[in-house]
Amino acid sequence: MKRLLVQILSRFIATGTLKVTWPDGSTSIFRGATEGPSAALIIRTTEAIRHLVFNPALAFGEAWMDETIEPDGCTLYDLLNLLMINSMGRGHILEEAASILRYARRTWIQFNPVQRSRKNVAHHYDLDGRLYNLFLDKDRQYSCAYFKTGNETLDEAQEAKKHHIASKLCLSRPDMEVLDIGCGWGGMALTLARDYGARVTGITLSTEQLAWARNRAEVEGLSHRVRFELLDYRLVRKKYDRIVSVGMFEHVGIAHYDDFFMKIRDILNDDGVAVIHSIGRNDRPGTTNPWIDKYIFPGGYSPALSETFAAIEKCGLWVTDCEILRLHYARTLRLWRERFAAGREKAKALYDERFCRMFEFYLAGAELSFRVQGHMNFQIQLTRAIDAVPFTRDYMMDAETNASSHHFIEKT
Repeated sequence: MKRLLVQILSRFIATGTLKVTWPDGSTSIFRGATEGPSAALIIRTTEAIRHLVFNPALAFGEAWMDETIEPDGCTLYDLLNLLMINSMGRGHILEEAASILRYARRTWIQFNPVQRSRKNVAHHYDLDGRLYNLFLDKDRQYSCAYFKTGNETLDEAQEAKKHHIASKLCLSRPDMEVLDIGCGWGGMALTLARDYGARVTGITLSTEQLAWARNRAEVEGLSHRVRFELLDYRLVRKKYDRIVSVGMFEHVGIAHYDDFFMKIRDILNDDGVAVIHSIGRNDRPGTTNPWIDKYIFPGGYSPALSETFAAIEKCGLWVTDCEILRLHYARTLRLWRERFAAGREKAKALYDERFCRMFEFYLAGAELSFRVQGHMNFQIQLTRAIDAVPFTRDYMMDAETNASSHHFIEKT
């Protein structure tokens, strides 16, 4: 198996240099034809070698979690950076074959009916809330922040993200009815109620998020303006003036895209506006890394714009704006990584060492997917009517400029 992996790595490393120390203590150096970063790793068991030959996309992360692979004289981030850069080239021949098979099965892998969606959400979002306090901002925004200058703190950038999205919702008057699909811990819904005077319904499939969000609404005195429900978007019947969804579309599944946008159309008032914020990819449709699918976001997928727009076209909605955020999530994830590292011992006390290694692998790999593998975020504004939003985009800039001083004062 060692000989076979040597042959694979000789083909795989096209950029930069990788040094491998094998279980028997011998070493191999693989140099690409193109200059690039250097990294080194230690493989501690022959079993790890076998798994890297036959199922590398899953096996590498598992070997890191099991401590049978370790970076050598570099960080996990450095090692993943080299490997992920090279995975965009010729790649691992057996992994290329496995990727073709995953693509053929992707509709089933992402088949997310109501009960399966609830199970998938619980896998990640129903973890101990103290874990999320270690690395998220004070509002627990678990999605891409928005950096106007690049010098913002995480809290500042997440606050800016909420107002950036609010500017696209055209909240032109108080008491507009807003639906927040995938409301998380409630930060967006509470902001829209507190700062813009909206009446918001937030829906989630996470029991942990639901309890936290309801408690926040009570503590902040906003329960009369915001209510949170444990509800799948497919079961919503009421119509709304505005619909917002941040970081939820990645969990819909390609088999359900048509249904998702049809539901948006059906529950949006005739003059309504919807804003969908999602991770995406800048190339053709693909698949989810099997390690991410197994350990982090089962049933999740970052869609290509082509397959997203294809579904929108079928439902008769207008795309009235689309913005691409390229490196904002990379910067967000970098801050999350740093904060998780600072609180690692607390995370270990909540779970264990293997969990911490899993989370480190997830955060580092996710950041690099935005830096070197073409991932990005998109924000799509949708309407039913051609004239539902102003003639030019100036209203967005005006609303965002005034956001810092904007605070809704409720008349009694």
